[in-house]
Amino acid sequence: MHKTLVFLLFLILLGIDMKSTNAEDKSTISIFNAETNEIEEVEPVIKSDKEWKKVLTKEEYRIMREKGTETPFTGKCNIGKSGGIYKCVGCGTDLFRVDEKFESGTGWPSFWDPISKLNIKEKPDNSLGMKRIEVMCARCGAHLGHVFEDGSPPTYKRYCINQIALKFIPDVKKSSKTEKAIFAAGCFWGVEETFRNIKGVVSTRVGYIGGSLKNPTYEDVCTDKTGHAEAIEIEYNPSIVPYEKLLDMFWEMHDPTVLNRQGPDIGAQYRSAIFYTNEDQKKKALLAKENLEKSGKYNKKIMTKITPTSEFYPAEDYHQKYYMKHGIKSCPR
Repeated sequence: MHKTLVFLLFLILLGIDMKSTNAEDKSTISIFNAETNEIEEVEPVIKSDKEWKKVLTKEEYRIMREKGTETPFTGKCNIGKSGGIYKCVGCGTDLFRVDEKFESGTGWPSFWDPISKLNIKEKPDNSLGMKRIEVMCARCGAHLGHVFEDGSPPTYKRYCINQIALKFIPDVKKSSKTEKAIFAAGCFWGVEETFRNIKGVVSTRVGYIGGSLKNPTYEDVCTDKTGHAEAIEIEYNPSIVPYEKLLDMFWEMHDPTVLNRQGPDIGAQYRSAIFYTNEDQKKKALLAKENLEKSGKYNKKIMTKITPTSEFYPAEDYHQKYYMKHGIKSCPR
């Protein structure tokens, strides 16, 4: 009798402990929030197959829950050009930034790094007779794609992701009114790195402007026969960084007194030029040039051309944010 009572008491206590443990253990995981730049503890998103089928389309379910692969060049995600984040369609977890995206030519979006390794999971995938590394959303377990070792610097990885698993959200900074400015000041690699790090600059991209050939390539421009200049297109918030500040940085980062040359780079593509997008920019650029000439800083004529903007052709992907990709901090002068 005594043993029976002890055993029953043990079961009661065990039941209470188990109930208490289940109530307190919510099994949270750490996820990086790109908007707040903080790591947060969140609950995993767990649903039954029936529940997932209610919130996902048939194709989303096939790819994200059944580990399918979409046909290349057929993705429907709104692929942003700059200033935005790709979130998981299944749970909204931040996955990749536009700035880490590169053109791989494979037909799927490719990134050299996720927003945070906390937000994804990687595991071996030996299906289909291949050895690959599967990439999944860390919060909801959605199949995203695979990661390979043939990517772009600085990581040289290629996160090859199914477009249908991504939802593009524009950068919140773009909710403020922004304007564009275009400058040419020699090799566009270093010019972009300087402007990219200015507070108030929302996005940058390098390219070619001011020439006669449509859709020029880097090789075309390097012949010095197309008339294009290596330039940078800047999207900026004038309430944070006024155009005059961008002009100040432009004059400081290069020698505006030399013709078609900056340092060892020689040719018309390396000329000094300001391509204004409106009359206000034109007036400010002309006034800044006049003031610089009167300042006595240079004993030679300023060769910078100030002309209206024309069609800007983005440069090849490997030129974009070149210094950032290769860990170069500044342009040698």
